[in-house]
Amino acid sequence: MGRTGFWFIAVGGAAALTHMGVFALAQHWLWPELANALGFAIAFFVSFTGHRWLSFHDAGTTVAQSFTRFLATALAGFATNELAFSLLLRAADWPSLPALFTALVLAAGQTFVLSRFWAFRR
Repeated sequence: MGRTGFWFIAVGGAAALTHMGVFALAQHWLWPELANALGFAIAFFVSFTGHRWLSFHDAGTTVAQSFTRFLATALAGFATNELAFSLLLRAADWPSLPALFTALVLAAGQTFVLSRFWAFRR
């Protein structure tokens, strides 16, 4: 679990920074929720590649199985992210970057559990 946890955090951090960077650039010309979706879409590929080859390198699934399952896992995480982001941004009136960061952290736990025990099942 130590190696998996380390790489999950490292890859997740890289994907989160990608997500937030794309969001920061795109929020100037898109609604915040759409900028969040664009950041997610680009960061998804960083996340899948890193998790497949680093976090869960000993996965007992094929790359195609892992991709399909991780896509479902990531979309579930994005649903949690987008809901939390919208509530913090619109209802709680938080600034966009702190709202996004908090939403990313909330979705990360859900993503780890689904990734570990389903998408990249050992």
